[in-house]
Amino acid sequence: MPTDFQLKTMNGVHRALLKVTGGRIGNQIFGMPSLELTTIGRKSGTPRPVMLTTPIIDGDTVVVVASRGGDPTHPAWFLNLRDNPEVEVSLAQGPRKPMLAHVATPEERAQLWPRVVSAYKGYGDYQTKTTREIPLVLLTPRT
Repeated sequence: MPTDFQLKTMNGVHRALLKVTGGRIGNQIFGMPSLELTTIGRKSGTPRPVMLTTPIIDGDTVVVVASRGGDPTHPAWFLNLRDNPEVEVSLAQGPRKPMLAHVATPEERAQLWPRVVSAYKGYGDYQTKTTREIPLVLLTPRT
């Protein structure tokens, strides 16, 4: 499982690649669009940006996967948005948009999970590495 240091390093490298290449490298990872999700730290109260991929975009709804590579613990960004669902999302280096996050219900997850794994089979592998159910998060525009 990746350490916090490794995850932060990967995020930094991802951002640098996007900047240096003008978005030619890094806007797609494993065939999925990348995005920057900004949550509010549940302890610090400060903005916490993280680079993620999205296996599903349905209209205005963007789905992200709280896999953390199959780690037994949830990623910090997931804990942050669970406590404060008001987030910002920048898709493909576009403008930041205010969005609302909600964890998929069991019914939504049952419908979405096959599509997630179809988009990137690694997510299915991650689920076999952990006993926790990997959450799916739906991001929708704030009104």
